[in-house]
Amino acid sequence: MQRRAFLGAAGLGLTGSLAGCTAVSNVFETTNSREPPLVENRPDAIYIPTHREGMEMVGMGDAGGLKVGLMYSYAHRFWTVDPDGGSYVATEVPLEADDSIHLMAVVWEAETGVVVPSTDVTVELTNDDGLVYEEVVYPMFSQQMGVHYGDNVPLPGDDIYTAKVTVAGLPFERFGAFDGQFEQAATATIEFDYREGQRNDIPYSLLEDKQGQRGTVPRMEMEMPQGVAPSSLPGETIGEGKTETQDITFRAQAATDDRFGDTPYLLVSPKTRYNGYLVPQMGLSATVERDGETAFEGDLTPGLDPEAGLHYGAPVENLTPDDTVTVTIDVPPLVARHEGYETAFFDVGSVTVE
Repeated sequence: MQRRAFLGAAGLGLTGSLAGCTAVSNVFETTNSREPPLVENRPDAIYIPTHREGMEMVGMGDAGGLKVGLMYSYAHRFWTVDPDGGSYVATEVPLEADDSIHLMAVVWEAETGVVVPSTDVTVELTNDDGLVYEEVVYPMFSQQMGVHYGDNVPLPGDDIYTAKVTVAGLPFERFGAFDGQFEQAATATIEFDYREGQRNDIPYSLLEDKQGQRGTVPRMEMEMPQGVAPSSLPGETIGEGKTETQDITFRAQAATDDRFGDTPYLLVSPKTRYNGYLVPQMGLSATVERDGETAFEGDLTPGLDPEAGLHYGAPVENLTPDDTVTVTIDVPPLVARHEGYETAFFDVGSVTVE
């Protein structure tokens, strides 16, 4: 497994809040995280993790028409999702001896605040001695932040670093004001001053009384968007349906706005239980039935819309709110996960929207 990394920039000095948790001070005395053991018999669903941690917001930059926000926390475990004999499994990416921080980035469209869910983001990190790190980072999913990019990153020590963060052209359909935009890679350059002592002051709380239970930690207070599902969607409502674990709700719309084309557009918006994040990197298909006959059967492709944000959709002839829609999860979200999400979202199968 190739290691990946991310780094961030100029001192805003914002640390994420951990209100309502029991703080643990000075639990990190070296460059490595000292995470508590994982909960045994974790549910195959969203669950409350062993701990909750804050973050240090270090800066923002511009990458073309996109904004990049950078922050870090303690280095910690996370999981990738990998194929395994016709299904998918979560594979833990262990800490390495030289990991200093978990570096995270959020990418969004500057005017609308729509978060960019999954593309290639490359980071080059330098100091006065030259290149420190260069890698493609993981698209990630966490209970506190939703969709972001990041990895555990080794730093040689306290220093001033420059991060060049390159966001690739977006690989999915774009609608409305996004049509024709973000097709070329763009780079944000951000300089920041890293100090291990400042990292060690980031709040960290154990959740011993709740860990392993169904539920989640709340969204972190941040000065940037978090990829939360919008309260309203374009078009007329067909209905909604939930996965077997109820961890994902699918909302389906019949959208006829001009930006979606001449044919009515089946727009499916998936959001997580509890925190309501839009769910990236899924493989979805749908069946539309009308008057007892199949009117459509095919894949739903990911798209980005100024109003709906991330969604999955397809043009469907004569689509109306009275049609019956079945959404099938063919591939679970392939995004890397933080603790509490690594066992969730694997319940592939069909969901009837009504």
